[in-house]
This record gives sequence, structure tokens and C-alpha cells, in this order.
Amino acid sequence: MLREMKTGRYVNRDLSWVEFNRRVLQEAQVSETPLLERLKFLGIVASNLDEFMAVRVAETREKIKAGFTQKDFTGYAPSGLYRRLAKRINQMVTEQYKSYRELMRMLDKKGVTFQEYGDLNATQQKAMDHYYHNIVFPLLTPMAVDQSRPFPLVHTKFVYLSVILRREDSDSEEDTYFAIVQVPSNVPRFVPVPLRANSKRKSFILIEELIKHHIQTLFTGYTPLAVHEFRLTRNADLTINEEEAEDLLEEIEKELRRRRRGAPVRLEVQKGIHPDALAELQDEFELEDIYEIDGPLDLSYLIGFADAADGVAHLKYPPIQPVYPQELAPYDSHFDVLGKQDVLMYHPYESFDAVTDFVVEAAEDPKVMAIKMTLYRVNGDSQLIPALAHAAECGKQVTVAVELKARFDEERNIAWARKLEKAGCHVVYGLVGLKTHAKIILVVRREQQGLRRYVHVGTGNYNASTAKVYTDVGLFTSNPVIGDDASELFNEITGFSGPKNLKALRIAPNGLKDELFQLIRREAEHARNGKKARIIAKINSLSNQEIIDELYLASQAGVRIDLIVRGVCCLRPGVEGLSENIRVISIVDRFLEHSRIFYFENNGDPDVYLSSADWMTRNFKRRIELMCPVYDPAAKKMVVSILLLQLKDNVRARELQPNGNYVFVKNEEPPLRSQTEAMNITSWKPQDVPMTT
Repeated sequence: MLREMKTGRYVNRDLSWVEFNRRVLQEAQVSETPLLERLKFLGIVASNLDEFMAVRVAETREKIKAGFTQKDFTGYAPSGLYRRLAKRINQMVTEQYKSYRELMRMLDKKGVTFQEYGDLNATQQKAMDHYYHNIVFPLLTPMAVDQSRPFPLVHTKFVYLSVILRREDSDSEEDTYFAIVQVPSNVPRFVPVPLRANSKRKSFILIEELIKHHIQTLFTGYTPLAVHEFRLTRNADLTINEEEAEDLLEEIEKELRRRRRGAPVRLEVQKGIHPDALAELQDEFELEDIYEIDGPLDLSYLIGFADAADGVAHLKYPPIQPVYPQELAPYDSHFDVLGKQDVLMYHPYESFDAVTDFVVEAAEDPKVMAIKMTLYRVNGDSQLIPALAHAAECGKQVTVAVELKARFDEERNIAWARKLEKAGCHVVYGLVGLKTHAKIILVVRREQQGLRRYVHVGTGNYNASTAKVYTDVGLFTSNPVIGDDASELFNEITGFSGPKNLKALRIAPNGLKDELFQLIRREAEHARNGKKARIIAKINSLSNQEIIDELYLASQAGVRIDLIVRGVCCLRPGVEGLSENIRVISIVDRFLEHSRIFYFENNGDPDVYLSSADWMTRNFKRRIELMCPVYDPAAKKMVVSILLLQLKDNVRARELQPNGNYVFVKNEEPPLRSQTEAMNITSWKPQDVPMTT
């Protein structure tokens, strides 16, 4: 108990997130990972940090500004948490750029290099001059700051150049002027440089380097004294009064425009920035904490660079070839198969095309009467949108619950909503105060025996792009109990129907958390009675205090608990008298672990669930979430196999220690990398895996 009191019962959510992003950074430092993939992980670290600063750190700053001093359940007041976060983030960014410089040196040895303008030969400089004057220069707008021209709007997360100038006819060193230039984002950040004669080296130059060299073209009559990059991150949270909004779509569009002027949260500046420029920026944005960056700002460009680089396949992972689910491939119709059995899919190892084909077939099938679907995040070239539109144009009843408040996808979802409405679909935006985060498709088909419901439930978004890089699980079923509950769910989303006594599905905010409590408590009771008891949960985040406390009690009752938590975990495992029966691992690897799967032993008669919900307060209270049981024996065996495979990972799995740190799993077992093993899905997709663990 002394140990528990020393460490505290909980890990702070935001500090736990920083540790997660550090695990992502570790992937950029693993020597076995292909070089361009390591650079890609550096870009992911930058992208993750951008969102964290714009949302979580912004919220903490707002609390400090409002004078909020109350501690959260992990023991942190906003001011103390902010200081701790700032210190850890600075340390992580320093480590990130150290890795960047090391990887760039390694890339150079592999014949791929980023150069400065002065390193180019005359022929290359001429080509880059041509590119600048014809492609870049027309897009640039120099913006002076003086008494008659106030500081212009600086957009969040764009790279800008600060420019200190002096008149060419001035002799005074103090007679300087200040201007900024936005680096255009609608042209590639990295520009290919023509090959040198008799060389196969691939060279690139960053667009800001081109602009810096040609900065004089924007300020004739002035001498540029110093040109440096800077970048601002603003508060990105939307504040929407849904109760009073007459038109939610219009209200969100207004709020998106207000987001452009969100409160400044973070200012990044290039190392060595001119002190006058820094003073101007600090005065404008009123930020004391400055992130001085020794390298290019915004390394998220490395994600696109790693994907776009040609002729260097040996520096990337071999492309994965998702297989079409073997249960569906030999048949012409999804409905013929699903009328006889459930089908469980494991993405990205199995192709998301099966989901798209399901909707396309439903749109074309004259026996289909209605299609209902939730959309949270959809890829830009999704085939689902035209399929749903076509179904409506063919006279089918098509209902789509589009979540307009999906963070950073709001504008895209507004466009989809308008397109679907124009085609004749019934488009709804969910319930007031709740995000529709459940992933479900319901197809109602007229058959010889009467109407039959076909359902797809997933742990991830209906997004063909992310389905190639996220691990998710999806279930096709025609189980009538699940179908009945799916109809009730859509009635609740679209109408005034209140939650009813559902037989299979559990829905947040009504019932899902309570069901989890009952399942956890049942395992605890089994353990106390000497029966088989075990819990395995695979989730992205665990931060709800009530669920954590229930898991602590189950551990104390003797339940063996294995948690596979990719990101935030506020639970402390392995604390004597509190959580010694709980093990927490995190797997960070090539693909983003995204599936939510729950297993409860139930004295040898296991219950297995798929869900859209992480174990966070927002998922239980402020979102429409879904938890679906897996009834089909073969599908259930498949889910259990996925969990067991991940629990055996001793290559990319890290184990959470009681002090909040993570260490790589080391044991005497042969090396097993779960994602690599999963790629051979056709060889291990089980038919006879034991049901108990």
C-alpha cells in the first residue's frame, strides 16, 4: 500500500499521451525498420503533436486563463500539468530533431539528399530558378507590418517566413522593417532537383529554401537582413451551442471560420531567428513559451515524402497485399454467404473492398429496400458516397448519419452531407450534444421468407485509405437479434425513439458502460468462487476513472486481466494490493493498432465483443457508441486468435510499468512480431482455435 500511495492510483491522461508519442518516436529509431519508414514515423510524431497541442494543451491553457485550480483525479492542477507537459514536449522535440539529423545523414549515404540552394551546380540552380519564378513566385504575398498595416492573420499550422529588412538607401542599422511571407501549402513542400551529370543521386530542396534564396524578389528597394521560419498552432476546439443552433450544418461552418482565429497555443521558430523578428511574434501572439527548432519546421511533410519517393523501394516496407475474405471471394453475392454464416474481417490484412462491395451490391440489388449507415470519417475518393447516392436515385430508402463534428474532418463531411442530400438520401446529423461514433451499416432486403436485415459492424471508420494502415475488425452478420437492435439504434439516431431493451447491442451513452461494469463484476465474482475468470481488452485509450476502479477491484478479487492499450492508459498495473493481476502492453508498429475488442472468460463460456468505443469518459457520455457481441463460433475463434497473437508479441510490444514508463517486452520465447504474423492471415485464420484462453 505504501507503493500505491507513493505512485498514486492513476497516470495522468496527457502525460500518458506524451509517453505514447514517445513510443512512436522510438519506431523512428529502430534500426531494423526501413529508412524511409523511420522518417515517416518522425512525420507521424509531428502530426500527432500538432493535434495534441491544438486540443489538449489548448484546453489546459484555457483552464489556466480562467483561473481554474482544481486538481483532476490524477492529482494535477492545470498550471502544474502545463509546466510538466511543456518540459516533456520540449525534451521529445529535441530528441525528434536529433533523430531527424541522424536519419538525413543516413539517407544521404543511400543516395537521397535534401540540399540547400548554394550546394547546387549551375544547371540545377537554373532549373530551380525557373521553378521558383514560374510556380512559386506567383503564389507568394509579402505582408508588411507597420503602423498602417496591422499584423495579418496567421493561419494555424502553416509555415511562414519572418523577414527583417532595411531600405537600400538607409545607412542606419536600427532602421529596420518587418514582414512575413506564407509558404504556400498548395504546392509540394519538397521539390525534386535535376540529376547531376553522370550521377544517380536523388536530390530535393524544400520550398522554403527556394523562397529564402529568392526573397529579394518580393522586396525590391529593400535589403533582407534575416529570413527565418516560424509556425503558429491555434486552439482547434469547436464551441457549438447545439441546443440553440437553428441549423447545425451552418453553425459548424461558422465555427470552422472562427477556428482560424483560435487562441495561440504554440509558437515554433527556427533556431537563430533574428531577435527583432522574435520580439514582433511574441508581442503579437502573447506566448512566453517558444519552441526553438533546430531544423525544418513541421516534419509532417516526411509522411508524404516517404510515400512519394520513387526508385527507392528498398528503403520502404514491401507493400502489403490485402486478401479478399476467403468466405466471400468464391461467391457472387454477399447476401448468399451472409444468409448462411457470419464473416469476420481483419484489416488491413483483409481487404476493405469487401465492405465497399457490400454497399455497392446493396445499391444495385432490386430486392434491397433500405440502406442505413453511419459516417464519421470517409476518404476523399470513397466509392461509398456515390453508391449511397445511386441507391437513393434508384428509389431505395437511404439514411445516412453523418457526423459533422468529426474533428478536422468537418468540412469534408459537410460536403458529403450536401452531396447525399442532393441525391435524395435522408441525412441526419445525430443527436444534440453527442457525436455519432458508432460504425454500422444496416441493409434491409426483401426475401422469400420476408424482410431480412444484414448488418456490418466495425471498430474503425468507413474509410478505405485508413483501412490500409489501421488494424481494425469488422463483422458481417444476418443474425436477427443484432438486426433488430440495429433498427432500434437508427430509430434513436433519426427520430424520437428512446433507448429500448436491446437484446444484443449495447449503446453509449445509455447502457454500454453499465454493461461493462456488469461483465467486469461477473468475472470478479467467478474469481472469488474459484471459477475461471479472465478479462482481455484491446482498446486505444483507457482513461475513465470508474472503469479503472472496477478493474482494480476485479484484480484484487483474483481476475487475471490483460489490457492491450495502444495510447493513453491512466491505470497503473502491477501495484501490490491494487493491480498486481493486471498487465498492460502497448503495440506500436507499422500499422496503427485501432481495433476495440473485449473478452470475458465467464467460467469457460466466453463472451466476445467488438466496439467503436474506447474506455474514456467522452465515449461513455458524449458519443453514440456501439458494442456488439460476436455469436458465430468461427468468428469468435478468430477474435480470440487476434487477442492471443497480440499478447504473445515480444518484438514491438512495450509493457507499462507501475511508475508510468514503458519497456520493451523481453522473454525467453522465440521472437514474435504480431503484425508480421498477421500478414499471413490466410494460413492462420482459425477454424479450431480453443475457445478458452
